[in-house]
Amino acid sequence: MKKWIKTLSLAILGLALTVTLTACGNSNSSKSSTSSASSQLGLQKSGTLTIGLEGTFQPYSYRKDGKLTGFEVDLGKAVAKKLGLKAQFVPTKFDSLIAGLDVNKYDVVINDIAETAQRKQKYLFSTPYIYSKSQLAVKKSSSIKKITDIKGQKVAQTTTSNNANDAKRLGATVTPTDGFQQSIDLVNQGRVAGTINSREAFYAYLKQNPKASLKFISGGSEIKTQKIGAIVTKKHAKLQKQLSKAIQELRQDGTLKKLSIKYFGGNVTNK
Repeated sequence: MKKWIKTLSLAILGLALTVTLTACGNSNSSKSSTSSASSQLGLQKSGTLTIGLEGTFQPYSYRKDGKLTGFEVDLGKAVAKKLGLKAQFVPTKFDSLIAGLDVNKYDVVINDIAETAQRKQKYLFSTPYIYSKSQLAVKKSSSIKKITDIKGQKVAQTTTSNNANDAKRLGATVTPTDGFQQSIDLVNQGRVAGTINSREAFYAYLKQNPKASLKFISGGSEIKTQKIGAIVTKKHAKLQKQLSKAIQELRQDGTLKKLSIKYFGGNVTNK
């Protein structure tokens, strides 16, 4: 009897050790897998997707009650999760934001930055998560019905913006402003005929000012749609592909649209 009990005890002990070693093996395997994936993607920190953004640009990324939030913050977290990684954000001033990629300050920039021929010479863009379409904001009482009607009219714009260039190309006279809010104020005051900006900027404005007496006219084919994507250096081609795959999945499962409506009050992610 004692011999039988001893044999049974040894069998149970052996099974317990096997389970324990297997668990440890799975844990180490998981850690090894994460480390390997991080190495293949060339990440700054194993298991972490380090993201550069402004953190002062509502509703894209900003602080609410001291906590970083916004459309691109939630997007960054969702993308990182798809990659099996944790998101870490590095707020940086816009002037040095893209340059931070060159000194390995972060792995990727997600900050409402448009894909341009000049930028593509040096960097890689993911598939777009925003399709930025221009609109013209005018007073509801305005006789302007299409964007080409601004020819010969005063339009409020920041002088160095693409919007100012588009306004001039369409024959408008640009009234210089310091930024979006001043441009909108001049339209509301009737001092200019309108202002050109992205639909996402106007969506965000309407979310905060639902009773605004403004109407919005599409830029149509007169102003080219801008593609907004995540940016990495050219040495991170594998990361670019994984970011694009994650964004496509978030588009297909409805996450992009859901986040857009949450922060902009409309869908800015569709073509």
